[in-house]
Amino acid sequence: MDSLFFHPKVVHLPIALSLLMPLVAACLVVGWWKGWFSPRTWIVAVVAQAMLFASGLVAESTGESQDHRVEQVVPKRFIEAHHEAAETFLWSSGAVFAVMLGATLASRRRSGLPLATAATLGTLVVLALGYRVGQAGGALVYEHGAAEAYQGSGNSTPAPDSGKIDDDD
Repeated sequence: MDSLFFHPKVVHLPIALSLLMPLVAACLVVGWWKGWFSPRTWIVAVVAQAMLFASGLVAESTGESQDHRVEQVVPKRFIEAHHEAAETFLWSSGAVFAVMLGATLASRRRSGLPLATAATLGTLVVLALGYRVGQAGGALVYEHGAAEAYQGSGNSTPAPDSGKIDDDD
């Protein structure tokens, strides 16, 4: 039963991390710049961004496994818009992760801090893209009725009786 609703559960982690990453990365960059933290502390941002990217991969995979069923009740163009926004979010978060790794590898050189700063600015882009994905996903459910694809199936909680009288009785 829960496997049907795995996508809505999983998507919240990358969205939450995309909200936190600009703050985490900015604090670490400022601390690195001011000498409050060792450049090695930047690994905290790298690990958090890796979690964002990995959870985004899982969210995309679970979304793809459910899109055929949702296409039965939602026009494909809305699903495609959400899917394209999710892919852009995912690969942008991967690109930021790569820049963060570069900053880690260059942390003992002069290029480390500028790379970390660029990655921090990249987290703001990922945040905006995450908002776009969440907005499109919310529209699928709340405006276009994507949840209706699971109502009445043997694998979900039945919808409450609406009081309609069937003509077949």
